[in-house]
Amino acid sequence: MDKEKLNHSYKVEEIGQVQIADEVIAVIAGLAATEVDGVATMSGNITNEIVSKLGMKNLSKGVKVEITGEDVEVRLSLILYYGVSIPKTSQEVQDKVKNAIETMTGLHVTNVNIRIAGVLTEAGNH
Repeated sequence: MDKEKLNHSYKVEEIGQVQIADEVIAVIAGLAATEVDGVATMSGNITNEIVSKLGMKNLSKGVKVEITGEDVEVRLSLILYYGVSIPKTSQEVQDKVKNAIETMTGLHVTNVNIRIAGVLTEAGNH
């Protein structure tokens, strides 16, 4: 894969240039999403407790990031706990992901699109 597709240069300063890998933005989005009450996990991912032992790369699963200039579009695939309000939880995820990416990277998030991939019961069944 071409290295330029993995890293994007954002603001060029007089001192130099800052590059942020797409996967870093995906991890930020995954972390922010899984911090919202009602989100069980990213689709095809594991819970936060296990991620802390295995590393952050697993958090980028279920997240797609598309960057155009300084604009970012994020697509998340989530598994929610049974019984939560899907509209309310989705709105919280969208707000949290947008704020986390914009605060940490200085980029502008244009869209945070969410796909509910499943519902997890307390017994752990989808």
